[in-house]
Amino acid sequence: MISHAEACRLIETPAAALDELLARAAEVRDRGRGHTVTFSAKVFVPLTTLCRDYCGYCTFRRDPGEPGARTLTPDEVVALAQAGGRLGAKEALFSLGDKPEAVFPEHRQFLRRYGHRTTLGYLRAVCARVLAETPLLPHANPGVMSERDLSALREVNVSMGLMLETVADRLLARGMAHDRAPDKVPARRLKTIALAGKLAIPFTTGVLIGIGETPRERVDALAAIRDLHETHGHIQEVIVQPFRAKPRIPMREHPEPSLHDTLRTLAVARLLLGPEVNIQAPPNLSPRDGGRLLAAGLNDWGGISPLTLDHINPEKPWPLIPELRRATEDAGFVLRERLAIYPEYVRRPEFVDEALRPRLAALVDDRGLVKDTYEHWRRW
Repeated sequence: MISHAEACRLIETPAAALDELLARAAEVRDRGRGHTVTFSAKVFVPLTTLCRDYCGYCTFRRDPGEPGARTLTPDEVVALAQAGGRLGAKEALFSLGDKPEAVFPEHRQFLRRYGHRTTLGYLRAVCARVLAETPLLPHANPGVMSERDLSALREVNVSMGLMLETVADRLLARGMAHDRAPDKVPARRLKTIALAGKLAIPFTTGVLIGIGETPRERVDALAAIRDLHETHGHIQEVIVQPFRAKPRIPMREHPEPSLHDTLRTLAVARLLLGPEVNIQAPPNLSPRDGGRLLAAGLNDWGGISPLTLDHINPEKPWPLIPELRRATEDAGFVLRERLAIYPEYVRRPEFVDEALRPRLAALVDDRGLVKDTYEHWRRW
């Protein structure tokens, strides 16, 4: 792994030296991950679009009464997961706004109707129903959490996640991306990720690039993730996600990061995090650049859905699995399906609740990857 100082130098790599940087990152990836690239077949469950944060780049959140503002009922969640299961999906990815009950009386009323006081308590209950009534395995991304919340959700999730996004406190300043987002205070997010490590929860995190951070601040965020993983060993995946402008967001005029910018951030992430960490970049956000992303050192495409939109970037459709497979193979790699929990953690009992272990064991081969399911993919 490279030092922080070298990462700061490489994150500014000029275009003329980019291929050399990518080759170096790819060699490190190949040494640790080989030539297998993975993805997860998922259903995206937007449990609630209500959120107390107002991030400058977010098109997911809504206030009560706005078009698209809603919270799914338990029956709606189960029906969505069952439909995904019939198409071969195995992951139920729960995304939701942060603590909407803190600011919206309407949401508090909804929660009371179903016997809950908090959104995280409601999330746990619907995850339990998905486990009991569908073939899908929950992976929840509910925002900042306490140790008690994490511990309760661990019982009904095979993995969890929280995007660190940035460690730049200055983005909380007036007019910046996190101006009105109390749950985007970096220290609070770092604490949640650390608590997940304490509880041995396989955890997904990452950086959001192009929201006003400097190159050095990107390195700072990646280094913070590396340090947490070195302490707890629980970071199963690191995402490098580029900002994308959308018409209705406050940052609609903000420039998007270039492909060059994304590639060098991916490469530096690989060199800084080392050969064993799984690194992902969403293929729907760079749909014509899959080969270049692979050249930068990634080894995972993230979750792909046969049924639901990417509710965070609804204008960016998922690639079809046969198309993704061809693009991956054309670049010299083998595409394999994984579960929401990465293979390294599937057979490590300390990282999986005892009640979930039989479900996992029935789905994977001796490498911890999903047993060959290409017949499902051909129907997508």
